[in-house]
Amino acid sequence: MRDVRSLPKAHLHVHLESTVRPGTVRDLGGVAEPEGVFATFREFADQRARVRELLRTAEHFRRIAVEFCEDEAAQGTRYAEVTFTAASHGERVGEPEMPLEAVLGGLAEGRERYGVECRVLLDHSRRRPVERLWRTYELARRHEQVIGIGLAGDESHPLAPFAQVCDAARDAGLHLVHHAGETAGPASVREALDLGHAERLGHGIRVLDDPELVAEVGERAVPLEVCPTSNVLLGLVPSLAEHPLPRLRAAGLTVTVNTDGETALADEYDRLRQVLGFGDADLAELARASIEASFAPAGLKAELRAGVDAWLGAGSLDDRRAERTEHHLS
Repeated sequence: MRDVRSLPKAHLHVHLESTVRPGTVRDLGGVAEPEGVFATFREFADQRARVRELLRTAEHFRRIAVEFCEDEAAQGTRYAEVTFTAASHGERVGEPEMPLEAVLGGLAEGRERYGVECRVLLDHSRRRPVERLWRTYELARRHEQVIGIGLAGDESHPLAPFAQVCDAARDAGLHLVHHAGETAGPASVREALDLGHAERLGHGIRVLDDPELVAEVGERAVPLEVCPTSNVLLGLVPSLAEHPLPRLRAAGLTVTVNTDGETALADEYDRLRQVLGFGDADLAELARASIEASFAPAGLKAELRAGVDAWLGAGSLDDRRAERTEHHLS
C-alpha cells in the first residue's frame, strides 16, 4: 500500500480555530478538551467557542496559522482553503482588522517554511446578525488571499436573510461556499444553491434524502466537502463504516475528503482505506477531486494532478519490480 501522506492533496473544508494544537491551547491558558463524540451540535459549538476565546493577540493568531501549515505539510496537503471567522474575532478583541491580518501573515510564513499554499475563506454563523456578514464581505474584498465567504453554524437558521450579501459577494467576484446538508436536510442545500449561489457545499451529505436534489447537484457539478470523521463525532452518522460517502460517489456526485479540523487529513484518507476498503486508485481519485474542486490557480492544479499521477505510477512500478523479484526467486 502506498503511503497516503505522500499523496498530494488539497484540503477544502477545515476551520482554523478547530485545528489549534492541545499544547497551544494549554500555552494560551486553556484546558485541552476531551476527545470523543459530542452529544449535540450545541456542545460541539460551545467547545469550539472556548478555544476561540483564548485567541487574543496578533501573535496568537499568527502562531495558530503557522502551526496549521506545519501540520498540514506533514499530512501531504499541498494546498488548503482554510476557513476563519475573522469578523467575529475582530469584534471580540476590539481590533477589526488584526485577527485576519495576523492569520494571513502566519500563513505566508508557513508557506515559506513548509511549502503549503493557502487561501482563506471567511465564514459567518447563521445565528449572528446580517451586519456582521457585511463586515465579513468587506474584509474579504480588502485582502487578495481571501477568496470567498460562506455561512456556517446551525443550519436550522435560514440563509435567506443573508441573500443580499451573497448577491454582492458573487458580483464582486468572491467565491461562495456554505455549510448545508449537514445538520439540516435537502431544504438547506436548495437554499444554499439558489439564494446563496454556492459553488461547493460544506458537508452536503443530506442530499441523499432527496433523489431529485441528487440529480440536480450532479447536473450542476457542485462538489461536496465531505468530512467523515467529523460527521461521526457530531453524531450525524452512527459510525464510519455506515458513512454515506460511498453512496455519494456511487450517485455520480463530486466528493472531496476533508476534516472540518477534527482530525488529520492523511488519517482521514487512511480510515477510508482501513474501514471502507478504498484502494489506492480510489484515494487518488478523491485527491484529484479535491484539486479540481479547489479554487487554486490553474498552474498549481496541474502540478498537483501530476503529483497524484506520480504517486500512483511509482506504486505501480514498485509492484511490477516486486512481481519480477518474486518470479526470479521462485
